[in-house]
Amino acid sequence: MKWALWVLWLATLLSLAVLQACGGGESPIPPGSGPPPAVALTTIVSGLSFPVDLQFPEDGTGRMFVVEQAGTIRIATNGSLAATPFLDITGKVDFGGEKGLLGLAFHPQLAQNHLVYVHYDRVSGGQLQSVIAEYRVSASDANQADPNSERILLTVDQPFPNHKGGQILFGPDGFLYIGLGDGGSEGDPLLFGQNLQVLLGKMLRIDVDHPSGGLQYAIPVDNPFVGGGGLPEIWAYGLRNPWRFSFDRDSGRLFAGDVGQDTYEEIDILTSGGNFGWNTMEGMHCFHPASGCDMMGLTLPIAEYSHSEGEAVIGGFVYRGSAIPGLVGAYVMGDFDSGSIWGLTESSGAWTRTKLVESGKNVSSFGEDVAGELYVADYAGRVLKIVRQ
Repeated sequence: MKWALWVLWLATLLSLAVLQACGGGESPIPPGSGPPPAVALTTIVSGLSFPVDLQFPEDGTGRMFVVEQAGTIRIATNGSLAATPFLDITGKVDFGGEKGLLGLAFHPQLAQNHLVYVHYDRVSGGQLQSVIAEYRVSASDANQADPNSERILLTVDQPFPNHKGGQILFGPDGFLYIGLGDGGSEGDPLLFGQNLQVLLGKMLRIDVDHPSGGLQYAIPVDNPFVGGGGLPEIWAYGLRNPWRFSFDRDSGRLFAGDVGQDTYEEIDILTSGGNFGWNTMEGMHCFHPASGCDMMGLTLPIAEYSHSEGEAVIGGFVYRGSAIPGLVGAYVMGDFDSGSIWGLTESSGAWTRTKLVESGKNVSSFGEDVAGELYVADYAGRVLKIVRQ
């Protein structure tokens, strides 16, 4: 018995020594075991113009691609900003307010097919439209996309100049997810959020690899409305302005920040066929009507905050990096107006929001590099990295 205890004691000492050798004796804090730690921001690159999206291709180059709202995409490597844009479509983009070049996504087989996708606004024949388009990277220069290679996959007419959504993202399933706002104005006057016969106010899901049925894309066979009841591209609905969303690289859950109307901002975990309430509800509260609304069949957000704390939620990422162990498993998000950055942690299905840092910036987007470390786009023209305080 004493011999067994001695062996256990020795094994414990060896385990502690390994932990110290591998990181100062620290290990990730399991989600829900405590609040996330305070963090700081450090500038990575400056000299940008209205950055609104950050993307990191998994190609081993360490490049960061920064979407500038007026219509250019810039490349930053090791803190240095390339002088020549990766893509310049300023001549096509309708830029101003919430309009412009809003999103970038790399094809999962980028190394083989050299394809990238963008989400931008344009005016065609006097009609404002959201455009999802494909571009090909130059065969001779991986830092250049051919502006003449555009293949337009989808256009959606827009009735008003705001609430365009903006994010596009390939999911773990290889399909392209497209976030579209409700078309704009205030309060969803055209009631698009709950209308399954329009694409606005929705999360769409399409197959970019197999155009079929006269379309420049295919409809995944397991989309929720393939059999009827709504447009087949729709994957989730009842959204006001899902500006930024992301998949948790561990769980595969789709987190979205949906920008609110008068009083509340919300974070949702989107699911196939889910109705997320707008404009029946704003956050967890009745909106139309202001009281006694029918909540049957609606999925409530996992978290909300009032306009006393900020007025435009910016969805982020679940932190899966290694540089800030205590942050692992927390969903990191922010607010454009207040500059606050929070962490959401889950315990037994309940979510707790903790302030991580007051950035003092107009947080327009977050980015996640290949290693799972997180970055912040400051609309004033910088990209900052979230680091341990």
